[in-house]
Amino acid sequence: MARELDVRGLHCPLPILRTRRQLDHMAEGEELIVLVTDPASVIDFRHFCNTTAHELVEHTQAEGVFTYRIRRGAA
Repeated sequence: MARELDVRGLHCPLPILRTRRQLDHMAEGEELIVLVTDPASVIDFRHFCNTTAHELVEHTQAEGVFTYRIRRGAA
């Protein structure tokens, strides 16, 4: 079961910073679902996952909310 982090209403860089903090407290392989309303998050989350060991498993958008499923990579 994935954990959930709701950062709706926050703007860059806060969604990424809070996501990183949450992932730091998770075990390798655990998944985190992040709910974001900042449109810039699309670029931010892709870049974050491309430059870390974390995997962007899924990204969806509905009614102004961007949902990211991220799998914690190796530390």
